[in-house]
Formats: sequence, C-alpha cells, structure tokens
Amino acid sequence: QVQLVESGGGLVQAGGSLRLSCASSGRTIRWYAMAWFRQAPGQEREFVAAISYAGSITDAGDSVKGRFTMSRDNAKKTVYLQMDSLKPEDTAVYYCATRFGEPKRRKSEYDYWGQGTQVTVSS
Repeated sequence: QVQLVESGGGLVQAGGSLRLSCASSGRTIRWYAMAWFRQAPGQEREFVAAISYAGSITDAGDSVKGRFTMSRDNAKKTVYLQMDSLKPEDTAVYYCATRFGEPKRRKSEYDYWGQGTQVTVSS
C-alpha cells in the first residue's frame, strides 16, 4: 500500500501563486509515476500534471501548461506542484495520485490517491 498526503492548499487572489506538496509513505514508490488531478464542484476529475519516477518525463494539461510546474524529490518521497498566475477557474480540490510505470493522463490508470487539498482562487 502507498499512502499519499497533500498539503499547501488555501485561498489566494487571482494572479497569485501556491505550491502544493504530496508526501508518500508505505511501500516504495521506486519506478512509480506521480500525478496531480483536480475536481471542481459538479465537474469531472481532470488531469493537471504528471511526472515519471526519474523526472525525465513530464506532462501537463492544456489549461495549466506554462503556469503550473510539477517536480519531485525522491529522497523525500515528495512531489510538488508549483502553481503560478492562478485564475478563478483553477479553484478545485487537488488530488495526488500514483501508479507503477509511465505517467498517464487517465485517472483510471492510477492506483493510489490522496484525500485532496482545497485550492480557492478569488477574483
């Protein structure tokens, strides 16, 4: 089992920045890809960003490309999502997820999920 705990969410004004963290524990996540998804009220959970175990492969959704950056520190078993130039439409619960192998965009490909952290962007 892998446990994931997100942190760093909060309330920020449009144009501001936040950095989310996701700490993993339990079994090793060696060779596990990590991803961030988000879900706004009444909407489907959508892909935000993903990164391979070595960090050599990164991917980001079209709505956040150029504004959000995902990174990881395997020694700390933690991944990060740096969110800049935030917009009100970025308001959602942000979830961390992991899967063995390559990063994917489909949420069904991920085996373990965190509980989520709320991000609210005011206009």
